[in-house]
Amino acid sequence: MGPFVTNPLHADPNALLSVSDLSVSVEDGQILHDVNLTVDRGSANVLMGPNGAGKSTLGHVIMGDGAYTVDSGAIAFDGEDVTALSADKRSLAGIFLSFQAPVEIPGVPLYSFLRSITQKRPELKMSARKFRQRVRELCESLDMDPSYLTRELNVGFSGGEKKKVEMLQLLLLEPKLAILDETDSGLDVDALGVVSRGIQRFREECDGALLVITHNTRILERLAVDRVHVMVDGTIVAHGGGDLVERIDAEGFEAYERRAAESRGA
Repeated sequence: MGPFVTNPLHADPNALLSVSDLSVSVEDGQILHDVNLTVDRGSANVLMGPNGAGKSTLGHVIMGDGAYTVDSGAIAFDGEDVTALSADKRSLAGIFLSFQAPVEIPGVPLYSFLRSITQKRPELKMSARKFRQRVRELCESLDMDPSYLTRELNVGFSGGEKKKVEMLQLLLLEPKLAILDETDSGLDVDALGVVSRGIQRFREECDGALLVITHNTRILERLAVDRVHVMVDGTIVAHGGGDLVERIDAEGFEAYERRAAESRGA
């Protein structure tokens, strides 16, 4: 992540994540504009908006993706300013990001990868025997064949299988904040059901906060949503309760896009 200007954090001290007046650029220009977002501890949040609104970009910036430059604003996590921290340090602090298209890593067995990432978290260290038991129990809960653990990470996996691997990582790492970026993209009904169960288990057992990034409402049908945030053209234009999901499902984003256009023209 490149140079940045840190604004004072107008964060609720009880909030887990506070994004304050955040503006972000890539080579082609600025893509996020004065974004403000708060995620409370243990809450379930949804970031919605039309395609191209900047939702995934915001998720990657919160995670510390170095492809983006923070022009101004700040990101606070668990009471600390993390704006300048690298992605690996944010991960160790307790932030998790799932990807729309998880990458394949030839030569790295899935089991070895899982063991390695958990060993970097002192609070998650356990004996090899207990780790094997934990991983196999999670595989069973996710309808995932344990034989996949010996295969190279995501190599030759279907889209649904890759998402199951991400749910496996999520439940193993027990992050304080899980950002799920278009996790329902391309999934059939069965795979979506497995992912939904994984999310529900995370909510029940890990007590972590959730930020689901999506432009449709399929994955939200089994999730009790606390807060909904609507993004249009790189800025968040509305916040509301869980009932906002049903309104957007019925009416779409047209009203928010119109409001954003009128605001730009003012």
